Amino acid sequence: MTLRRAATLVAMALMAAIAGGCSKAPPAGAAAPHRHEHHPPHGGTPVVLGDEVYHVELVRDGDSGVLQAYILDGEMENFIRSSAPSIEIDATFSGRTERLLLAAVANPATGETVGDTSLFQARADWLKATGQFDGVLRSVPVRGTTFSDVRFNFPRGNDTDG
Repeated sequence: MTLRRAATLVAMALMAAIAGGCSKAPPAGAAAPHRHEHHPPHGGTPVVLGDEVYHVELVRDGDSGVLQAYILDGEMENFIRSSAPSIEIDATFSGRTERLLLAAVANPATGETVGDTSLFQARADWLKATGQFDGVLRSVPVRGTTFSDVRFNFPRGNDTDG
């Protein structure tokens, strides 16, 4: 057998083993595949921007009627600053639509300023009684990319991974 023919047979055997291994079911008792999950740091609602490039975490305080929006990275681990002075959300519930204008919030402790912050906030009386709504984030600029008309449900979010 020539060296070339032997190398060809070895390569074909390796390819068959790899292809065969891909189609097999996991052995009985094997751990289930790890599900990709995100954990909002404030226990809020995750809203995915783009292909999980970034997230917005929405946190509602029903007692005060405040909704906060934190811009986070794709894994929801780090805060990401935005230059936006505000973020608009159209919220639909009980047959009506309300617009929320979440203003940029400065934080001297972190050095965040209006125009360079990861936190936005709005107050509305209807938020005190409404814990569920369908929403649309109208426009969220993050690091040179603007995400527009992002649909979600509060409190479910829009993450389809799980």
